[in-house]
Amino acid sequence: MPETKRTRPSLLQSLSTRLLILTIGFVMVSEVLIYVPSMARFRVRWLEEHINAAHIASLALIEAPQHMVSPSLRRMLLQGVGARAVVLKLPETHYLLLTDNMPAKVDIVVDLRSTMMSDMVADAFSVLFHGGNRVMRVVDNVPQSPNASIEVVMDEAPLRTAMYDYSVRILTLSVVISLITATLLYGTLRWLLVRPMRQLSESIIAFRRAPEDEQPIPVQTGRRDEVGLAQIELAEMQRELRAALRQKSRLAALGAAVSKVNHDLRNILATAQVVSDRLTESDDPDVRRLTPRLIASIDRAINLCSRTLRFGKADEPPPDRQRFRLAGLVAEVGGTVGLPGDGRIAWLNEVASDLEIYADREQLFRVFLNLGRNAVQAIAGEGRIVVSAKYNADVLQISISDTGGGLPDRVREHLFEPFAGAGRAGGTGLGLAIARDLMRGHGGDIRIIETGPDGTCFRLELPNAQPKYQLFGALREP
Repeated sequence: MPETKRTRPSLLQSLSTRLLILTIGFVMVSEVLIYVPSMARFRVRWLEEHINAAHIASLALIEAPQHMVSPSLRRMLLQGVGARAVVLKLPETHYLLLTDNMPAKVDIVVDLRSTMMSDMVADAFSVLFHGGNRVMRVVDNVPQSPNASIEVVMDEAPLRTAMYDYSVRILTLSVVISLITATLLYGTLRWLLVRPMRQLSESIIAFRRAPEDEQPIPVQTGRRDEVGLAQIELAEMQRELRAALRQKSRLAALGAAVSKVNHDLRNILATAQVVSDRLTESDDPDVRRLTPRLIASIDRAINLCSRTLRFGKADEPPPDRQRFRLAGLVAEVGGTVGLPGDGRIAWLNEVASDLEIYADREQLFRVFLNLGRNAVQAIAGEGRIVVSAKYNADVLQISISDTGGGLPDRVREHLFEPFAGAGRAGGTGLGLAIARDLMRGHGGDIRIIETGPDGTCFRLELPNAQPKYQLFGALREP
């Protein structure tokens, strides 16, 4: 399969640039949400300032003799307010300041006594988006006299100009704040997130290209956050995957080597088997007594070679189930596990003599043999190996325990992995791996129950192991 071509992300495609753009966008959205009520409040304040100025101008009219002022003073007062007319309404009288060019009509009426935010926002945008110069009549209460009110007639254009200037200032400030915030956030995220993520990505790409090479593991920064956890997990994953690939390579090499020598070795063993068959015809009673053991050893050597080759090719045949007594199989295994001749290690068969099972006898022999040999090797001095079995519902539970020194922790972590779970120097760890495959082929499993200074106990679980029963001369499953 051709390797997919990968290119470095462009500037616009990089995570850093996207974060910068998104940050600026989010800040601008926030500024817009702030701008809308701010603009409404600015319009109200602008009008209130002119109302206050109009009230001060009206006070000059009240203090004047006969409440009359000269035309020049009247124009100066109205120009200072920016209004065409000012009307001060007191409970007992009204005061009026008029210009010479009063408009024929008033276009809109603005009542500052209404404080609904929705109305204020709507009126503010009405001012911004209306292009003409409308005439407004602004009404508000007099701050010092709640029973008095003041009205000001003015043009809308100065208000719109002031609002435009305010909008420009808000926009400029928003852009400056956005750039500063985005720059700070960009630098922080680049240091905290983008740079370590880029290092992780480069490490993943380099590992994918050459997973078996002894390339450096990505440097861990010692961070305790999610990025630090990702760095630790990635480094551990690469170590475990590299070790697994080495194991696969060793398995492949083993399969290739065994396949090359298998043919010649079988021919050699076949010749030895023919010679050993003739030994059965010897007149020497000792030779005739030892010959069956020699023949059995040669047969098992041939099976061992084939078994190793089959494990490398993963083509273990399905179980050939038959009915047999388990105690007899355990006793046969006890004679072949290699117990010391001095009797310091006892093989205790505590399986009931009438316990019959329905399974592949040869495959179970291999399972017991692997576990038995491991138990013998684990006992340094005197000890015993105990095999017992019982049914728990429909599951046959077989226990194999020894009084050895137990398994170290490093072995327990990879106990059933080939070439990784060897408990002794020179071991391959294939025995337990093969035993588990054979048990799972029966639909069961093998697990370690306990291990320590007092010994180790394995349990074999074999479901549907009830034997067939004889019924009218035929065998049937229960």
